[in-house]
Amino acid sequence: MTSHTYRTLFRTPEFTPLFMASSAHIAAQTVGGLALGTLVFRMTDSPLLSAVSMFGPSLAQVLGATFFLSAADRLPPRATMTGIALAFAAATALLAVPGLPVWALFAVVLAQGVIASVGGGVRWGLLNEILAGGGGDGGDGGNSGYLLGRSVFNMMSGIMQITGYATGGVLVALLSPRPSLLLAAALYAAAAAGALGGLTARPPRASGRPSVKATWRTNAVLWSARPRRHVYLALWVPNGLVVGCESLYVSYAPHAAGTLFACAALGMLAGDIAVGRLLPPRLRPRLGVPLLALLAAPYLAFALRPPLPVAAVLVAVASVGFGASLVQQQRLMALTPSRLAGHALGLHSAGMLTMQGAAAALAGTVAQLTSPATAMTAMAAASLTATLALTAAGRRGAQDGGPLPRSGPVRTTAR
Repeated sequence: MTSHTYRTLFRTPEFTPLFMASSAHIAAQTVGGLALGTLVFRMTDSPLLSAVSMFGPSLAQVLGATFFLSAADRLPPRATMTGIALAFAAATALLAVPGLPVWALFAVVLAQGVIASVGGGVRWGLLNEILAGGGGDGGDGGNSGYLLGRSVFNMMSGIMQITGYATGGVLVALLSPRPSLLLAAALYAAAAAGALGGLTARPPRASGRPSVKATWRTNAVLWSARPRRHVYLALWVPNGLVVGCESLYVSYAPHAAGTLFACAALGMLAGDIAVGRLLPPRLRPRLGVPLLALLAAPYLAFALRPPLPVAAVLVAVASVGFGASLVQQQRLMALTPSRLAGHALGLHSAGMLTMQGAAAALAGTVAQLTSPATAMTAMAAASLTATLALTAAGRRGAQDGGPLPRSGPVRTTAR
């Protein structure tokens, strides 16, 4: 495609089926995550266990990034996406079984995290391939349609989260968490059906069999270039620390956590629209750091323990800052050869989710020792500090690939 608009995206073959299957998958994650976090909090009355139940499975992503990520480019996308969705449907239905002990719940969700570590690379690598239309190496400036396409997916994610958290919140309040988990299992099954029926049987993007050795080798190649390292750290650390704040919504407002999650999703939706469609391309790189600062700064006000209406506004404003990830992902694609796109995006997804899981565990521990409000303030301060440190480090290096990329030609050689 030479001109990218929302209309041309949905006219692109396979974009719509991938979009619909991903929508069902995100809705399932949203409904199921809120139900599981509420179920664990009711069983344990622990902010730490509640936070880890929702975001701790992301910690298992590090296992996938270490051992299995080469599969993202070496397995057929349609079959892989279908199989992952079916596995999630079965696991989520198992979580709804009455009387399942807490340790068993965590065993199931950690297994889901390992499976999901490959799914991100498969999905986003396929999106990049669909929108490239047979384009060339990412080192030439990247796939110009990817940012708009990913922004549409992020906007969809925001809408699905708003709807999912609202629906899940009503179901949890009126019934119990378990019916919400069964609804999530059905949505995962719908995602599997959508992928199987709507996508074509594309071959893998890379040759060879998935292996631990191939995963390590490609991870080393991606990590060897200083610009890519800056991009990865900027994608993982500030974002992950703020998700630590989000992991405490259930313990901060046990009866209104769905409202806070929905407001956060609304803010993320606004940020994605602004960055993906409204901002001129020349301004996007310059807004990376301000958006990352916006992502964390409003949470500092939680030191005052704001009431729910004020808290809802704060989280909505803060979540606009998630739009920074679109700028960083486009930069990553410009720095990465197209044959490694799935692996590179999978490493981004796995690293980001791992950091989110670690931050949730850290935030839950601090909340357990102090209070949810205090922990949210501390995580926000840490995110701001990380943003400033990454920006300073990037500006000291030539051809910065961090939160605030400099203009000029892109180099992808290691140094």
